[in-house]
Amino acid sequence: MPADTLARGISTPKGTHPPMSSPASFESTPAASGMPDWYPELLQSVAQEISSGRYRAVSAANQELVHSYWSIGRELLERESKEGWGSKVVTRLSADLRARFPDARGFSPRNLRYMKAFASAWPDITMLQMASATLPWSHHVLLLEKLAVPEERLWYMACAIEEGWSHSFLGQQIETRLYERSGKAITNFKSTLPPSDSHLAQQSFKDPYVFDFVSMTGKRNEREFEGQLILHVEKFLLELGQGFAFVGRQVRLTIGADEFFADLLFYNFKLRCFVVIELKATAFKPEYLGQVNMYMSAVDDLLAHAQDQPTIGLLLCKTKNNVVAEYSLRGFSKPIGIAEWESEIVRALPEEFTATLPSISELEAELSQPLLGDGGSTD
Repeated sequence: MPADTLARGISTPKGTHPPMSSPASFESTPAASGMPDWYPELLQSVAQEISSGRYRAVSAANQELVHSYWSIGRELLERESKEGWGSKVVTRLSADLRARFPDARGFSPRNLRYMKAFASAWPDITMLQMASATLPWSHHVLLLEKLAVPEERLWYMACAIEEGWSHSFLGQQIETRLYERSGKAITNFKSTLPPSDSHLAQQSFKDPYVFDFVSMTGKRNEREFEGQLILHVEKFLLELGQGFAFVGRQVRLTIGADEFFADLLFYNFKLRCFVVIELKATAFKPEYLGQVNMYMSAVDDLLAHAQDQPTIGLLLCKTKNNVVAEYSLRGFSKPIGIAEWESEIVRALPEEFTATLPSISELEAELSQPLLGDGGSTD
């Protein structure tokens, strides 16, 4: 009997499988403990390259899209200027483009008008060579909708790129007028910090701070205020800004035989220093600064590393008299900032009114003038 016939005649017992020449197997992941000492460095390097590559790809795609939309908007503007056509052309163009490119998105009549507005807002093509051109198109549309001043748009663009703001977070920062609040805290940084550090420190503090997530009972209770901020610590950190890390609340500082408790303690990795935040649910009083100053000294001595920069204090009050705050800071050798906090954003005073408010230097000049005699005139 032929061998192949004999082989076909042999049956495999039920419940068994014929022998395999090369059994199947799955490759198992080696244990991390078995990797060489340099493996974590390799993993970190490769992961970083993947992340960077993805970021570059997205940024390049955004830049190309923005450049294309700018070019379309510029042509629409030029045609409109030369031919004097109306909105029907944009509507017809939108329909024809979607028919020619059925899988493409972004050519609705509304978006075409945004392209035209974008080209009108940025007539200089050099803007497209800046880092701001790598932002997603939705960010640019939001900036066009919310802001009319180019300098403000550029400022928010730079922040969005540096800090990686999402579309919704960018909108929130515009709504709370971050541009107007940044760097506005009353401080003594120029006289207490080196010039290389004072500007960065100044820009790291705002006035007012907006804690729209705080729900107060109406009582002037600092402990309740503090509890609300810690309950929403992630939102609190977002409002403080980039670089702040939460260290603790009611941080115990033992000075001699006495104990003191700092309300909130943070570390700022951009400034390389601790930041003591003292909370007040009342108006600013000059004596509050002595308390903050003592906490700062204790943190410098008890917690700060030798390579850390001097601790910065931030006094947050419900309201303040700016002139009193400026005078109160004079003579302090430690860097301290004073700012207000609000549970909702309050629109600024009209420009024609704020322009009439005197500055501290103007008040000093006026107070130094001799009083008018009985025969003097006030006309």
